[in-house]
Amino acid sequence: MTETTNNAVELTGVGKTFAARGKGSATVALTGVDLTVAPGEFVSLIGPSGCGKSTLLRIVGDLIEPSEGEALVNGKPARQARLDQDYGIAFQQAGLLEWRTVRANVELPLALGGSDKTARRGRADELLALVGLEEFADHRPSQLSGGMQQRVAIARALARRPALLLMDEPFGALDEMTRERMQAELIRICAETGAAVVFVTHSIPEAVFLSGRVVVMSPRPGRITDVVEIGLGARDEDVREAEAFFAAVTDVREALRGRRAAA
Repeated sequence: MTETTNNAVELTGVGKTFAARGKGSATVALTGVDLTVAPGEFVSLIGPSGCGKSTLLRIVGDLIEPSEGEALVNGKPARQARLDQDYGIAFQQAGLLEWRTVRANVELPLALGGSDKTARRGRADELLALVGLEEFADHRPSQLSGGMQQRVAIARALARRPALLLMDEPFGALDEMTRERMQAELIRICAETGAAVVFVTHSIPEAVFLSGRVVVMSPRPGRITDVVEIGLGARDEDVREAEAFFAAVTDVREALRGRRAAA
């Protein structure tokens, strides 16, 4: 018998229309989106503001429902995957609870899932070591820098060992140097955990550095207009200075302008 592995994400004909408010007309945010993300794959979504990147991410996470089409996560309907906690999610703001310590913030998904205290503490300490923050376990979030808070948020998202991470501009509020360090840290964490990632960003260099594929979306109504394969191999800081990196950045930029096919 051949064992089958479900895709991390599978979207078929996904569309989203937001109902009109007052006398306004309905807003078609997404239309006809087909996308597959393989296990362990890192895929970035990029496109102009308002094109539906975050809406698409929220459909995958079952934070909103599609108006049409189907969203599967690990072979399950998105709703069931959310109930089964098959994914972790991180937003631009870390969203940590100030009245809980760093360790207790990481433990939160495990506590909600009914894990006992010993298991929660062990897993939290393991994850804080993974993100290099074990010595800050008993600190409060306000005692950490923005980059450190985001690392705690990533650790929390990984608490239940999800096969998928959904990330909505998690480094968007960070300064450039911290952002680059966090990108490298995320590459390392994903390599160690094997999680697939769907990552929303406005930054072309960020998408190229992180991704195996960059999915390019059109202005609203959002649809996928191109998928750029990024063939950079192993990522380290030297990659950012490589000719292949700049060529990939140009490819994505041309795709956003709708000129890549012609070129």
